[in-house]
Amino acid sequence: MAGRTLGKLAALRSAAGYTQVTFVAAFASEAARLGIDASVSVRQLRRWESESPPPLPHPGQQAVLEAMFGLPLAEMGFDVPSHRYSTVERIGDDGEVKRRAFVTGSGAIAAAAVLPNQQGPRVGASEVAAFRARLADLYAVDHQSGGIPAKARAARLEYEITQVLSRSVYTSRVGRDLQAALSELHSNQAWYGYDSGPIGQARTAAMEALTAAQLIGDGLLQLSALETLVLIDIKADRLWEAASAVGSAYDVARRSGAGPTVHLVIALREANVATQAGDAAAARRALSRALSYQSRADTDSDVPHWARFAGPIEIDYATADMYVAADEPRRAVPFLRAAVDGLARGYARNTAWYRSKLACTLLDAGDIEEACAEMGSVLDAYEEIDSDRLTHRILAFDKTAIALNTAMTRDMSARIREVARGGY
Repeated sequence: MAGRTLGKLAALRSAAGYTQVTFVAAFASEAARLGIDASVSVRQLRRWESESPPPLPHPGQQAVLEAMFGLPLAEMGFDVPSHRYSTVERIGDDGEVKRRAFVTGSGAIAAAAVLPNQQGPRVGASEVAAFRARLADLYAVDHQSGGIPAKARAARLEYEITQVLSRSVYTSRVGRDLQAALSELHSNQAWYGYDSGPIGQARTAAMEALTAAQLIGDGLLQLSALETLVLIDIKADRLWEAASAVGSAYDVARRSGAGPTVHLVIALREANVATQAGDAAAARRALSRALSYQSRADTDSDVPHWARFAGPIEIDYATADMYVAADEPRRAVPFLRAAVDGLARGYARNTAWYRSKLACTLLDAGDIEEACAEMGSVLDAYEEIDSDRLTHRILAFDKTAIALNTAMTRDMSARIREVARGGY
């Protein structure tokens, strides 16, 4: 009995690929991510792995250990009193209905009932971290190449996460982290649908993201879903729903204590709705609000990944959009130039998107030479970007260019038809 107990934690650590030293570092990182004041030294880890019985970790250490291994502490070789048992989620294999066994402080629940024979693979913090790393990679793919290539990767990741949720064994904390990753992934998929269609699938993904976030009570993830839903609703000509989503977003942000950058995103979406509705006064109010939030953005301690795009560039772009909608292209041009100049490397899709907006606006303002120069820059990068939104904007430029019928616009139209012929 003692041999089996002594070997359990060491075997788990070794199977996860940790030495004692790297485990201590990983433990510290996981504790920081969870916001738990807990640590372990190599000396203490050696005692856990070698003494019989091993000393019981304190509750903070227990929470970190269970998150790292996806196991309740009692299955790591420790003698755990009943009031320290953790919630265990048992997920059936091959379509079996999901079952949950809750371990409480009640002594009436026997250990055998709490820890039934489990058949699925164990999932812990390391697997969650791997999924989150792949989720972060999707942002880079989208920024560089557009929504179409990112969409395929997202579909594979969604399948893998849902398989783990359906067929694996994990603690409640790990299960919540997996559902949070799935919610964020659905928000990404909603954006890809907005970027490259179909819009119906985009809206479904946004609602999936919103539902998942609500079920786990994550306000920031709800806001991620809502801000994307606003864009989708505008594109789908559902302004009433877009306006409701903005109102809900402000309510959720207030309840969840969201910082200035998240509020900035909501204000930008409010401006989007007002501009599309033709309400210039409301758009100006929203943009003023956005500027106020931007001025306080440096006080943000932790900006969620999905909100990091928000800043002066997006405010400039939204301001230009307001002027374009008001049929004042010349007033829009300086804001679009500032937005294009402010974009960093690695944002090829956004750079092409903003330049295409500048090209169309210059053309509407009568600056044909500059417009064609900007569109030429867009076409130079076009083959590396898969975005239906970008293609549609290029074709809109072409339509206006054909109508102008100058030597320069005819040449540019011929190049557009050669480069973007798949859009015709």
